[in-house]
Amino acid sequence: MDIFEAIETRVSVRNYKPVPVEQEKLERVLNAGRRAPSWKNLQCARFLVLTLPEKRRAVFSAVPDDNPAKRALSQAPVIIAVCADPAQSGVANGIEYFVADAAAALEHLCLAARALGLGTCWVGIFNEAALKREFGLPAGVRVVALTPLGYPEYEPAPRPRKELSEIAFYEGWSGQTEDPPPASRQAADCMGSQLDCSDRHTGREET
Repeated sequence: MDIFEAIETRVSVRNYKPVPVEQEKLERVLNAGRRAPSWKNLQCARFLVLTLPEKRRAVFSAVPDDNPAKRALSQAPVIIAVCADPAQSGVANGIEYFVADAAAALEHLCLAARALGLGTCWVGIFNEAALKREFGLPAGVRVVALTPLGYPEYEPAPRPRKELSEIAFYEGWSGQTEDPPPASRQAADCMGSQLDCSDRHTGREET
């Protein structure tokens, strides 16, 4: 599965088969998260990987009953807590980038899982303090998100997404257009053909 298919077909999975995840696949997923970009390449993200039933039950108990992802956490053979150390990231324009660092790592992880036939579900509502106590996290480390990891019981239908014309703005916030300007169309053509178009804007041919 190529990266674009993984992006297009990734969904939040909330029902899992009682089938273990192979260690090789688990490590490939974690390595994908490890390769994510981060603030100044400080790599503040950390993965707490839980496979023992009693450890997974501790996570389950830290998630409120009205969270629809709770069932997924009870079924999946693996739970990954994506954590981050803010001291190993930065702040700019009032934005704490440890959250972005962890989110990028989790997105890499989710896409790699999809490519390997595994399901994930981004979970953000939980009792962070309880998780930190249970698993002995250092005081400064934050739990940013959880995800179950396992083989889907079935393939959920993709949820709708806004049209590109609703979210992409060209040359300024009020400059939204149905069609991208010529330079953007050219870049898109380059990506679609998977050619090296680095010199196309100069009119020179690649040699």
